Amino acid sequence: MRIAQVSPLYESVPPRFYGGTERVVSYLTEELVQAGHEVVLFASGDSGTSATLVPGCEASLRTEFRCIDPAAFHLLLIEEVLRREDEFDVIHAHIDYYGFALARRSRVPVVSTLHGRCDLWEQTFLFPEYRECALVSISNSQRRPVPAANWIDTVYHGLPRRLYTPGESPEDYLVYIGRISQEKNVESAIAIARKCGLPLKIAAKVDKADLSYFEQKIRPRLKDPLVEFLGEVGDAEKNELIGSALAFLHPADWPEPFGLTLIEAMACGTPVIARRRGAIPEVVDDGITGFVFEEDDEAVQLVRNLLPSFDRKGCRQHFEKRFLADRMARDYVNVYQAVLEQQPAGK
Repeated sequence: MRIAQVSPLYESVPPRFYGGTERVVSYLTEELVQAGHEVVLFASGDSGTSATLVPGCEASLRTEFRCIDPAAFHLLLIEEVLRREDEFDVIHAHIDYYGFALARRSRVPVVSTLHGRCDLWEQTFLFPEYRECALVSISNSQRRPVPAANWIDTVYHGLPRRLYTPGESPEDYLVYIGRISQEKNVESAIAIARKCGLPLKIAAKVDKADLSYFEQKIRPRLKDPLVEFLGEVGDAEKNELIGSALAFLHPADWPEPFGLTLIEAMACGTPVIARRRGAIPEVVDDGITGFVFEEDDEAVQLVRNLLPSFDRKGCRQHFEKRFLADRMARDYVNVYQAVLEQQPAGK
C-alpha cells in the first residue's frame, strides 16, 4: 500500500525530547515500512525515518526562534501533500483540524487521527461542517462529546517492543513525566509525594503558553527538598528514570484523550497512579498496570498500601498484550482498507 503520513511540524519525528503526536507518527511509520508498505512521511526537515521524508519546514518549529505563527507552515504542508496526492492510495493526517481541509480537497482518501480533546465549544461548530471526514479516535472516551462524527475506529497507541526495558530494583521515589500545564496538574503530583514523604522527580516540558502557570504555581514548590525538576529528557534517560521509580504519577485533571507516558511507564514495569479522567480507565488496567484514583488522598493510600506487592513483571507482560507498535500498525492498515472500500467508484 502507498501511504502518506502527515505529521505536525512542532517537533521532529521522532522528537528528541517531549512530543506525543510526533512520537506516535514515528512508531507507526517505521512499523508500516517494516511491514513492506511504501510510506512517505511529511514532517519537519530534522526528522529521522526509514520512509521517504518530505520536509514541511527546515527544522521543528518549537526549536525555530523565528517562528511566531506555525499555521503558515501547516498550510504549506497541506499544499505539498495535495500536489503529490496521486502518489498515494491513502493519506493519514495527524495535524488536527487541518486534516479536515485536506480531506475535503483531496481526490485520495484521507484518514485523520485526532490526538487531542474533542469537547471544546468551538468544536461544536467544526464537526458538523466536516461530518464526511473519516476520523480515528485514540480512545473511546475521546469521541464521546461528538458521537455523530464519522468515526471509523479507535486505535490505541503502541510502542516498539524494545524501546523500553523493565526496571528490576525500584528506588524510593515517585516520578512525573510530561508537560507542565494547568490541566496536567503537576502541583497535585507534588502534594501527593509530600504526603507520602517520598522524593518526586519531574521531567517535563514548559511551553511558552504555560510559563506563567509554571512560575506562579510550580516554581515555588520546587524549593521543597523532596522535589527535583529535571526539565525534558530523552528516551534513554526516560527509561532509567521511570524504570527505577516506585510509581509513575499522572494526576491530570482534564479529559485525557490517551496519555502516551502511561504506556511508557507500563513498558518499564512501573505502576501508574492516575486520576480517573477521560481515557484513563481504558488505558490503565486497575490493579494490573497501575491504579486509578479520584482524590489525592486516595493516591497517597495507594502508594503506601498497594505498591509493595505490585507485580512489575506482570505489568510489562500486560503492556505487551495491549500496547505494542506492531499491533497499532495492523489496526491502522485495517482502517486504511476500510476507508478504501468505502470509496465511491471512479473517485
